[in-house]
Amino acid sequence: MVDADRLRGILDLVEASLDDPDATVDDLADRAYVSRFHFGRLVTAALGEPPGAFRRRLLLERAAYRLTSTADLVIDVALDAGYAAPEAFARAFARGFGASPSEFRRAQNRVHELDATNGIHFHPPGGLRLPAAERSSTMEVAIRMLDHHLSLVGEILDRLGRVDDDALDRPIELSVEGIDRDPTLRRVCDRLVSQLEMWVAAFEGAATVPAAGESSPSVLRRRLNATGPRFRELVVTALRNDRAEETFLDATCDPPQTFSYGGVLAHVLTFSAVRRTLAIGALERCGIDDLGAGDPMAFVGGTGEDASTIRRRRS
Repeated sequence: MVDADRLRGILDLVEASLDDPDATVDDLADRAYVSRFHFGRLVTAALGEPPGAFRRRLLLERAAYRLTSTADLVIDVALDAGYAAPEAFARAFARGFGASPSEFRRAQNRVHELDATNGIHFHPPGGLRLPAAERSSTMEVAIRMLDHHLSLVGEILDRLGRVDDDALDRPIELSVEGIDRDPTLRRVCDRLVSQLEMWVAAFEGAATVPAAGESSPSVLRRRLNATGPRFRELVVTALRNDRAEETFLDATCDPPQTFSYGGVLAHVLTFSAVRRTLAIGALERCGIDDLGAGDPMAFVGGTGEDASTIRRRRS
């Protein structure tokens, strides 16, 4: 069994080697600091393909992509795929794709991926596309988004103690009409917590919402610790039992209203995203800037950095 870190390291080596078509399996084994024999066993066990065959397939997939997306000469594509002779490239390409390179370039509806049980393929312009380690349903993604929300709110509240009362109660100049009126850092954080308290009460059949609680940083944290896990338990149980569309009567409303568990989760995540952003911005104004933008991207899946801070190439 190859652990995830070792597998990621192997894939990084292979990915980097695509721009070095003359690299051999021995070269890759040296870069992995293992013997060729051990490297071959690791790759074959993890991917179901010997390292040489795995790398050749990726190079052929990259070659197919270049044939369909550029006007590069076939001989140049062949050389970059590690074939010294165009004839050898043409034979290998035809075995994989069922057409010569020139025929493939002229064909319609061309797909540059070859069959592979491991689901790992070349991804333009020069990377790899990996299958998920575990299949995630829409429900599981929603649960991770909820976990990110509860975790980030906790991180925000933990930092409130590092600012003074003037900063806590200073008006937030950029507000969103219709969500919170006259927001301050303290009020926004109180709403992040009281929203959960309100919905827990509604889920549990209360006729009134909880009275306003104290909003000092330490008490806000205690309130979140009390209500966050309960909110999560109630929502996740409904989702995992296929009850996302199940409705309940919210008697705290005047007049009472009917909501679904899925609708409540969507509501909480949407409105809380605005409040979290306002709170993070207010903290940054106080010099506390270690929360980034609060992006859930890496929390839900992937290894990229906070997507809001990444520079994009422009065409």
